[in-house]
Formats: sequence, structure tokens, C-alpha cells
Amino acid sequence: MKDDFSVAEVVTAISDLFLPRTCLVCGRQLGTREQHLCIYCSADIPFTRYWNRERNPMSDRFNAKIQQTLEEPGARYARNERYAYASALFFYNGDADYKKIPQALKYNYDIHAGEFFADCLGRHLAGSRHFSDVDTVIPVPLHWLRRWERGYNQAEVIGARLASALGARLRTDILFRARITRTQTRLSVAEKARNVASAFKVNTQNLKGIIRHILLVDDVFTTGATLHACFRALRDALPSDIRISIATLAVVDM
Repeated sequence: MKDDFSVAEVVTAISDLFLPRTCLVCGRQLGTREQHLCIYCSADIPFTRYWNRERNPMSDRFNAKIQQTLEEPGARYARNERYAYASALFFYNGDADYKKIPQALKYNYDIHAGEFFADCLGRHLAGSRHFSDVDTVIPVPLHWLRRWERGYNQAEVIGARLASALGARLRTDILFRARITRTQTRLSVAEKARNVASAFKVNTQNLKGIIRHILLVDDVFTTGATLHACFRALRDALPSDIRISIATLAVVDM
């Protein structure tokens, strides 16, 4: 029996004749019905499934950073800080080709790929009891100069799709980056923390409407330094009964 092809698939097939699409991971030419990954790489994608786990290695690492902050002299929320949930779509490491997925969004301007995988993560988060009450999604901001140079913020691309999946509000008017920071790629753990310390500020005039649960969003979780710096800025400005959790496309498998 012959397959029925939609108009979109026919257009894609014709387009592929002139500009073939390739798999982000292995480079194999994609079939008409394949999107961004070939069937082989799609079948092997290393999903974390952290959205089903209240506690997981990613959340443990992030909450350990929070605990260190709360134990500092003068910490305001040491006794009643709510546990931060954490999830990522797939594992990421320097030797695996799946690192090409977030790199395609961040460096190759492949916004469609970013939206595609963010939609996948969004479906999982929407079905999770840990993230079902998220009412506000805040992407990690770029400095205005970096955003102008790149033309977009990769974390905002992801955050917009997660907000849509969760029925939450995307808020880009609350958190801002007050200074340009060095790229984190080749810095040590300690250098990464120092690099982003006090880099983020909160526009306190725009805090209305946040009720229960904030989801901080970035593209990749490595040491968690950037997300933790954002957490600290938000926590200083918000009541302690508002939970702050995190989500990324990828997490370094340590």
C-alpha cells in the first residue's frame, strides 16, 4: 500500500533535492519524514527522564549549590527554602555527538531545531507532577550587547516553547544581565562561579503575577554556576514560598 504524503512532505521532498537536510548528530541525509535527527540517532538519544524524578543527579548538584549559599552568614531563607526541581531532555558530554543539538541552536542559528527539542522537553514537563504548577518561565538573559550581536537569546527560544507547553507566562522583563561575562566554556568550576557572580539583577517593579513556581531555563547545565547566579538574584527579591526550579535541553553527564 502506498503512503499518503501531505503537501508539506511533498514540498520538503522537493526542497531536499536542492538543499538536502542532514542529521544534526551523525550528518546522514534525512528522509522526508525525519526532522533534525535520523531514525537511528533519534532512537538512541540519551534521554535523562529526570522529569519523572523528584530528586536526581542534576537536582542534587543544583540544590547543593543552594545549600552552600543558605549557609552563608546573613542568609535570609536558610530554614524554609523549597526544594528546586531540575530536569533536562538528554545527557551531554564533550565526546558525544549529541552535543551538536544545543550547539546548533547556540552557534549555528538553528532556531527551528531548538524549538523542536524544546517542544519535546515541554511535553515531558507538562506531564510531570513536579512541574505542572509552574506559572512563570524565566530564561537566562543575555547581555543586551550579546543579544544584539547574535540576534536572539537561545535560552529564550527554549523558554518560550516550555512556557507554551506548561500554560505558563514567559517573562523576559524580570531578570537581566548587568554586565558582560566571559564565555564559560573553558573556565574551571571556580572560575565559572566567579565569572557570573552578581552578574544578574532583578527588575523588582515587574515581579507582580508570580504566584507559585518559577522555571529558570538555559540551554545546557554543566556546573550550574549561571543558573545558580540567576537563582540567587531572584531569591533575594522574592518571597520564600515561591519555588524556583530549573530546566535545560542538555545536562553534562558526570
